[in-house]
Amino acid sequence: MIDPAAIEAAARRLIPHIRRTPVLHLGPGELPGGAEVTLKLEFLQHTGSFKPRGAFNTLLTQAVAPAGVVAASGGNHGAAVAFAAQRLGTAATIFVPQPTPATKVARIRFYGATVVQGGAAYSEALEACRAHQARTGALDVHAYDQESVLAGQGTVGREFEHDAPGLTHVLVAVGGGGLIGGVAAWYGTGSTQVVAVEPEACPTLHAARLAGRPAPVATGGIAADSLGARQAGGLTFEIAQRAGIECVLVSDDEIRAAQTWLWDRLRLIAEPGGATALAALLDGAWKPPPGARVGVVLCGANTDPATVSWGGEV
Repeated sequence: MIDPAAIEAAARRLIPHIRRTPVLHLGPGELPGGAEVTLKLEFLQHTGSFKPRGAFNTLLTQAVAPAGVVAASGGNHGAAVAFAAQRLGTAATIFVPQPTPATKVARIRFYGATVVQGGAAYSEALEACRAHQARTGALDVHAYDQESVLAGQGTVGREFEHDAPGLTHVLVAVGGGGLIGGVAAWYGTGSTQVVAVEPEACPTLHAARLAGRPAPVATGGIAADSLGARQAGGLTFEIAQRAGIECVLVSDDEIRAAQTWLWDRLRLIAEPGGATALAALLDGAWKPPPGARVGVVLCGANTDPATVSWGGEV
């Protein structure tokens, strides 16, 4: 069961292995709408994304076979599993689709993992990963639909509440849903509303809410390498239903504009998936109600800085 108690236990377990990432408070005049906004700079986590939290929590709570660990990934999850495996002294094999950016593949290899690259999408990498697991008995660390992974990711929400108490809304980008599932499990049905922000080209949770169950969607767009899951995870869907998570869609242009804004105004580099939650706030896809105190999770920075264009702001 993924609840605050499980997340508290994960937080204690993870202390020697992860960074407590900082928050950045922005004044009411710094963003459209006049809301008070706090950014959670989770892209400063080891490997450049939130993913090591779930990876470490899984490796520390489950038996690792002689064959080591295996994972399918669009890039960030694979790097996190490789990093955790390296730190804990076990082998890792990571399956990634062919379109995975070279910078992410290089990072996975840097952490000592064997990389198997093939297929056009994450779903094909996942099939190959499952076949490998069946052959070898390696521990499978799922990117987003595993209780130990969600409990680890939920420590993002725990830190955010401790370091920025009193938030009325928290905006989180969604791919398969591991991060928002953990964050929503932490905040539960309390006074903080968790808002899911998805690219129009990868609307997994939005589609699940419409269908009443996780349903496959076509994936594409500039954030597909980190948010391009074929469908929302079943665990996250159940949490989203209980918590009444609101779903918001943003375009690729809005995501790119958020990346540019972060660099122009704050000198922060985020990958497209890492800037997706902020995009909803900047371009008005989600409008904060009067008096809102808004939190935004910036969840990844694994991109080539040269791809983040300068918008000419001062």
